[in-house]
Amino acid sequence: MASFTCPANGDNAPVRGSGSDMSRRQRYESESDVGLSVKSLARLCSRDEEERAASLEELSQGVLARLGHDRPGSAQLSRQTLLHLLRLSRLCPLQEVRGRATELLRTAQEQGVEVPRALASGPSAFIPAKEMLKEVVDQDILIESFLSLGRMDHITMVMAMHPAYLSCFLRTQHALLEMDGPLPRHWIHYIVVMAAARHHCSYLVQQHSAGFLDAGGEESWLSGLKHAPTKLQSLQTLNKLLAHRPWLITQQHIQELVCPGAEPRWSLAELIHAVILMAHAHSLCSFGWGCGINPEPDHIGGYTFQLLSPNHLPRSPHSPQSPAHEDGRQELGDGAVEVEVLMRRMVELQQQEEECTQEEMVTRFERERSESIPTTVVREAPPDLVLRLVEDPEFRYEDFAPKGEQSPPTMRAQDYSWEDHGFSLVNRLLPDMGQLLDEKFQVVSNLTYNRMAMHEGVDTHTLRKALWNYIHCLYGIRYDDYDYGSVNVLLERSLKVFVKTTACHPEQTTARVYHAFWRLFRHSEKVHANLIVMEARLQAALLYTLRAITHYMR
Repeated sequence: MASFTCPANGDNAPVRGSGSDMSRRQRYESESDVGLSVKSLARLCSRDEEERAASLEELSQGVLARLGHDRPGSAQLSRQTLLHLLRLSRLCPLQEVRGRATELLRTAQEQGVEVPRALASGPSAFIPAKEMLKEVVDQDILIESFLSLGRMDHITMVMAMHPAYLSCFLRTQHALLEMDGPLPRHWIHYIVVMAAARHHCSYLVQQHSAGFLDAGGEESWLSGLKHAPTKLQSLQTLNKLLAHRPWLITQQHIQELVCPGAEPRWSLAELIHAVILMAHAHSLCSFGWGCGINPEPDHIGGYTFQLLSPNHLPRSPHSPQSPAHEDGRQELGDGAVEVEVLMRRMVELQQQEEECTQEEMVTRFERERSESIPTTVVREAPPDLVLRLVEDPEFRYEDFAPKGEQSPPTMRAQDYSWEDHGFSLVNRLLPDMGQLLDEKFQVVSNLTYNRMAMHEGVDTHTLRKALWNYIHCLYGIRYDDYDYGSVNVLLERSLKVFVKTTACHPEQTTARVYHAFWRLFRHSEKVHANLIVMEARLQAALLYTLRAITHYMR
């Protein structure tokens, strides 16, 4: 990577308090031991074991020197260094680094230093940490990710349940964020921040605010959109449409940004990069909320410097006091019956020879598209660091075909598809990106372990296809050759509630919604469902925007 990113997500993230004054104070504190927080930590990501060992020793000696063993009470460790150590102690996949960071924090505490404590017991609020460790069998991919990217985060750890997908996801994300392209690096991170704020995702807002500042971005931009350049502000309409109602995007929206009279003007290459960044962030919000991703140990909401009393310890989703438990898990016998029923229905659909008329296929599509699936829940207001970056916060997803209203025309996949149209357009305007996205779509569509809940040797193709096509249905995309009656047969109502919530209102996803569907399935299977939601939603949003760009270019 072009620059060192080991002190990743929480570094320089916006914090509560007196705004820029507090940020300046934190920067001053971190500069006091910059040798610890940058030089030593950077070399911890070396592939050379000897260099890593030397770096670890250098880090240890630096921390111990600042603790001043011979001068009790003279500790001078900054807040940022303590948070870096906390992060390494919790997330680093290298055992020797993780263990040493833990020891250093314990030593600092013994010397009278107030050390931070992580508020979460693992990467996900929905998946118990012990169960997740059992399902992440390929530790090598976590080590490779740490050495390549210089960091490890909660999203990567959850995605590691599916190593084949994680590999292509990381390649695509690296190309979007780090490789040379039409947009400067600090703009790239700021666009992701703008997009993540639409879904109140403070996790991604904090992560990419750090990337923005690390790339030289001006701190004032993070205090509100009005402080960003006019050219970035001009993306707001496209951003909210992509996030909530992409079918409303037209040639006119593209023309206003790229035509010769536009001020400021976007080139098509710049715009396609920005569009993919926004759609990527929106869909990643769906994954983050859908998997209950916890704040990073060095994020706001991820740590505390206070002692944790038993009443304030993080609760497992299996705990009887956890809201996740309420009505979300029923008797195992009921779950077993549901699995058997689903298995039988899948076999029947695969053996079905009946052919429907085109009219009946359209009717079944319209029935699915207009079905009422409630998703609205009351959540606490998002933090200010998110709200100040959202314009028109009341603009949300609305059912594509509200009953009694004139709905927009359906997009027929045969008229504009990723394979025949979108892929080549992206590759032409942003070389290699079409190939990377296509690989990701293909991997998630074909991903299978031939098992389902307690059964092995199962062909899950019909179920995976039903999930993908249902998500596209929610976004008004119809496949002429698909029988949407299969969706109703294979997707139980609790699964539809989860899919629609995570795809259309991700910030409203709760533990109860997560636990209510597929009750006997492995957590890795539910994460797989989240990957399908994320990629199907991404492709749907891109198709509408790419179609508008195609119309503009004619």
